[in-house]
Amino acid sequence: MKTILLVVGRTVEPHFITAIDDYVQRTRRYLSFDLEVIPELKNTRNLTPEVQKEKEAELILKALQPGDYLVLLDEGGKEFRSVEFASYMEQKMGSVPKRLVFLVGGPYGFAPKVYEAAREKLSLSRMTFSHQMIRLLFVEQLYRAMPLLHGTPYHHE
Repeated sequence: MKTILLVVGRTVEPHFITAIDDYVQRTRRYLSFDLEVIPELKNTRNLTPEVQKEKEAELILKALQPGDYLVLLDEGGKEFRSVEFASYMEQKMGSVPKRLVFLVGGPYGFAPKVYEAAREKLSLSRMTFSHQMIRLLFVEQLYRAMPLLHGTPYHHE
């Protein structure tokens, strides 16, 4: 199984880029993992949020492959403690045959057809974070889950 973090728009803040890249490399020691970027839309000034979400949805759905298990990182999703997320990942690693794709959407969220394509929704917090920050939080938690599953200390109970 391959795990993908699919994001709409590139990360622009240098400190986030450095930290995200570090956690991506650490995670790859344990798991086949990639971060894939869907280019942000151009000339969105005259687009309503709904039209923008629909255009992003087309790009998102094109990026998916048959058999992908899509999980939205969404404020309305299920929340986990870190050890629970590690167990979740262990279960998915044993049951998802191809690609486990976690998705961070654009600034206005997801179009209905993206929600329809998703199998699950996860929330990283009840708080609101920037999309740049969510990328970092997710890759850190994904990395944190891997040592937990391999019995390597990275978490204090």
